Amino acid sequence: MAGFLLTFFITFGFLIPYLNSQQLYSGNAAIDCNNTDETGPSPAFLYSCNSERLSCHTFLLFRSQIPYVSVAAISNLTSSDPLELASINNVSSSALFPPDKEVIVPVNCSCSGWYYQANASYVTPSIYDTYFIIANDTYQGLSTCNSLMRENVYGELDLGVRGLRLQVPLRCACPTRNQTLNGTNFLLTYLITWGDTVLDVSKRFNVSARSVAYANGFSEEDQTIYPFTTILIPLPTAPLSSQTIIHDPPAIPPPPPIIRNRKSKKGLIVGIATGLSVMVLLFFVLFVGFLQHNRNKVLVVAWKDREGKKKKEVLTKDVLVGIARVEQVLKVYKFKELEAATENFSQENRLSDSVYRGLLHGKVFAIKKMSTDVSKEVKILNKINHANLIGLYGACEHHGVFYLLYEFMENGSLKDWLHKNSSPELQSWSRRIQIALDVANGLHYLHNFTDPAYVHKDINSSNVLLSRYLKAKIANFSLARSAEQGESSNSSTMCALRTRCHMAPEYLEAGMVTPMMDVYAFGVVLLELITGREAVCEQDGEEVLLSETVVSIMDGGNSEPEFGNLIDPRLQVKHPLGYIIDQSELKLRMMQLSVACLAREPESRLSVTEVVSTLMRIQLDADKWEYVSVSGS
Repeated sequence: MAGFLLTFFITFGFLIPYLNSQQLYSGNAAIDCNNTDETGPSPAFLYSCNSERLSCHTFLLFRSQIPYVSVAAISNLTSSDPLELASINNVSSSALFPPDKEVIVPVNCSCSGWYYQANASYVTPSIYDTYFIIANDTYQGLSTCNSLMRENVYGELDLGVRGLRLQVPLRCACPTRNQTLNGTNFLLTYLITWGDTVLDVSKRFNVSARSVAYANGFSEEDQTIYPFTTILIPLPTAPLSSQTIIHDPPAIPPPPPIIRNRKSKKGLIVGIATGLSVMVLLFFVLFVGFLQHNRNKVLVVAWKDREGKKKKEVLTKDVLVGIARVEQVLKVYKFKELEAATENFSQENRLSDSVYRGLLHGKVFAIKKMSTDVSKEVKILNKINHANLIGLYGACEHHGVFYLLYEFMENGSLKDWLHKNSSPELQSWSRRIQIALDVANGLHYLHNFTDPAYVHKDINSSNVLLSRYLKAKIANFSLARSAEQGESSNSSTMCALRTRCHMAPEYLEAGMVTPMMDVYAFGVVLLELITGREAVCEQDGEEVLLSETVVSIMDGGNSEPEFGNLIDPRLQVKHPLGYIIDQSELKLRMMQLSVACLAREPESRLSVTEVVSTLMRIQLDADKWEYVSVSGS
């Protein structure tokens, strides 16, 4: 505890000069991969945490580029909600964007240490990727190579392998107190391109150039901006699809005229025409052969440019779909390496019965020892790629015992954080809602954007892990199954004995496996976040499920005083004047959401898509309430 407080005050001391001040424009420093922030937050990394708000819902601007021209591809690249992305861009979920079209990307922006970031996950599709290329080409300057190198276990020279899973922090920020008081509700991260000026961008988004200048630390005299960097646009409301445009490539000056005599000019024209005819014929033959070979694999993306001219781009379905299916590289370690990493699996490095902390090549991993077949879990984790699902980085087999190397989550399980911790973060509704949203986003990806869709089957607070900055990730996929597979009722018995309180009724009674099973378990986890209690409690010597208790109370008339006694007392928010702020509406909405996930009949439960949407709306309101409590407004 003392160490945590010391770290907190040191960090807070660094950040004091930045609170309530505007962000600073990075300039070309963001493109340099050799920056440092040893003396404090640097705009060459990400935007600094300069607001009282630890998290917010905000937006990035991405320009569609092959192969990222579909809603699915862009949402996968940015780990954003594809349904929300489609909605705010006023297109269907299956829509394809023309190249260089600005696409609004909705993200959750959270303070991690010194910096705000939206967390994305990326699997390298080729052996030619570098941190510079990923930050400035793939993500178009929405990330930086400095922050990428800090976030990942791989060195710059280790990226020459296809299928590496990387964590990608995206540039975002939340409004400061002064900006909020002036009507700013969102800070849009805008990508600068050729010809952009602060004045032009301000006019397009219908905001004052002065507010844009202030948001980025520009002076009245110097508002120079550079392509491939980002600025923040303060917006009173969410951006509109009508404010986005298709960017024309920079004009290429025509070549100088060539002066020739008439005879040589005629011969040149004939030569060029003959050559072009042969090339066109050859291209046509090759193209027809290609179409015949890929008859069922071709998509033609058609659009009109600003002058009304029709343009086309031919894409294979494999390119579009394969973006989210690039299998990751799993490094195989020698047992001696793991022995050295864990100091011979010492008690000091033991995190639980079968998990050890290990230091390999300067990076910390969680090393899980397993005596059962791990092929199924490895296969699933090698396919999935999402910022809210645990990352698997290596494996080892030694005398029939398997060892899996996962990313290390400094704050352990959600269960331990809730019940064995005294962190000040426990007092924040926004923090708990963000954790719930992280879990829901992970499930949303599993249920809707993997092929085949997966059911985790064992969602509980022990299998939700928290990073150093309380980013939640779903772990333990040993029981995961394809949603398309049937499941016998016999397999439910073992699970029921272990985690009965999280098991859906249809699984306990008939072994039925559907995504609704995970929704039910999520409802129980949500109750633990709301109440601060474990899912099972003792009453008069009998085991009583917390979920049954809450459902009974809510079905009895939603009496706030009655269910209010279940709310974790650590979540009381005090006004600076000393009185407790009334949050009965927030409590009721959270309870109602959990009960909607706990309906006995699967078809009566919310889908995980509806859960994510509801939580995002609740999160916005919770941020406002906590902002009021901090500012005293």
